[in-house]
Amino acid sequence: MFKTVTTYGENNLKAPLSLKENYSLIFGEKLPDCNQPDTVILNIHQSGVYLNGLFVPANLNSQQISTIKEHPTLTGRYKNQNISLSGQIPNYLLCKNTDAVDKKAQRIVNLQMQIEKQDNLTGQISISGINKAIKVSAVPQKNQENPANSSSH
Repeated sequence: MFKTVTTYGENNLKAPLSLKENYSLIFGEKLPDCNQPDTVILNIHQSGVYLNGLFVPANLNSQQISTIKEHPTLTGRYKNQNISLSGQIPNYLLCKNTDAVDKKAQRIVNLQMQIEKQDNLTGQISISGINKAIKVSAVPQKNQENPANSSSH
């Protein structure tokens, strides 16, 4: 029985490819009634097929980013080259023109993307308060460290 289970696992159970950690998001169109930030970063943490993520403003320093990363706001899955993430994010991450009263306002987002060539992601995002899904793409950030490819001879 052990041999059968082992053979099945080796032949049929494959770990998903690793995703990059940080992606620059590019929206296909301007969000209605919104002064969008220049760049929004999608930060993804992967554990097999399970994903946690968050949107991070590009202008934060590394200490602020590490504090935000402790509390991911998006959860989802990675299956067959498809990524789905959903959750609540602060409105100010999508719209710079929120006033002080609006700082705690949240939006529900649902992000559906596919992995393309060069680890780019393409898909769409649904945002509460906006009647239609918006096309979005994500490009891996170039400054990510990859310890597997470093050479320390």
